Amino acid sequence: MPITEIQSARFGIGEIVRHRVHPFRGVIFDVDPTFSNSEEWWLSIPEQLRPRKDQPYYHLLAENSKTTYVAYVSEQNLLPDETGQPCRHPQVDEIFEGPDEGRYHPRDHRAN
Repeated sequence: MPITEIQSARFGIGEIVRHRVHPFRGVIFDVDPTFSNSEEWWLSIPEQLRPRKDQPYYHLLAENSKTTYVAYVSEQNLLPDETGQPCRHPQVDEIFEGPDEGRYHPRDHRAN
């Protein structure tokens, strides 16, 4: 069996990022080490834009100028967000505290 090289994620939970091509940004709330969505979803992306599967994929609480939503984005399509603006997604405050120094910090959800 061949040894698979494990790539470490460039971005972490709570970081604010933006899409390299499309006009949206968001807060990372989960990371998959490699593609972990449906084949149907992956094939729905135009072939010339389809990202590789062997890289980290990020779950974002995303926003654009009109709405908020959850996005699933490959690492190759993300850049750090440098606006310094907080994200307005309604779930951000449920999961995170902050932002502080350009990133959010997970809330402590321990049971009492």
